[in-house]
Amino acid sequence: MEHADLAAAAGSVSLLSLFMQAGLIVKLVMLGLAGASVWTWAIVIDKYMSFTKAKRQFDQFEQVFWSGQSLEELYRTLAERQNTGLAAIFVAAMREWKKSFERGARSPIGLQMRIDRAMDVTIAREGEVFEARLGSLATIGSAGPFIGLFGTVVGIMTSFQAIAGSKSTNLAVVAPGIAEALLATAIGLVAAIPAVMAYNKFMGDAGKLSSRMEGFADEFSAILSRQIDEKLQPRQAAQ
Repeated sequence: MEHADLAAAAGSVSLLSLFMQAGLIVKLVMLGLAGASVWTWAIVIDKYMSFTKAKRQFDQFEQVFWSGQSLEELYRTLAERQNTGLAAIFVAAMREWKKSFERGARSPIGLQMRIDRAMDVTIAREGEVFEARLGSLATIGSAGPFIGLFGTVVGIMTSFQAIAGSKSTNLAVVAPGIAEALLATAIGLVAAIPAVMAYNKFMGDAGKLSSRMEGFADEFSAILSRQIDEKLQPRQAAQ
């Protein structure tokens, strides 16, 4: 009989039974945290794929750019495409370059500033794309344990009320309520820990990609600066 009681007690603290026995507030907390965990992994998978694709595109573009191909030819190839990353920076700079010369640019400094500004705006826009939805990971990582703790506190309060109502401190009476309360904290940690780790990883990746974009922009700015001098200096000397 004692073994049967122990088996029944063990069965009553299974995860499913703990969830079903929990109060409404604790259930809502658990469901919210479970949804946050699913959302976390959806973001992780999406960001892993997007960062992997971005790194591959960066490598491919740098290989083409430094292969010695004409800048005009490369621009014509990319101008009509939906570009991202380094290609978007290149197209933005070349578009400003061509527009300025078509309108008869006379000031090398002004032209250089407009080109640099166009690249800076593109870098900022691409950086926002890389960091999109990472704020959700930070929020889940920081708030998840506290939300789980809230569910735990509510569950323990309910357990104490049950103990007071039954006027018994028997472990069989106390254990299920305490276990369902602690389950909320466990789910909060399950949601928060991957979110924090993923946030740190992807923020580091976004920082590295932003550094590559800024480095390319500086190098390309130097290339265009030399070409600006070659084009505008003879024109100014003739005047």
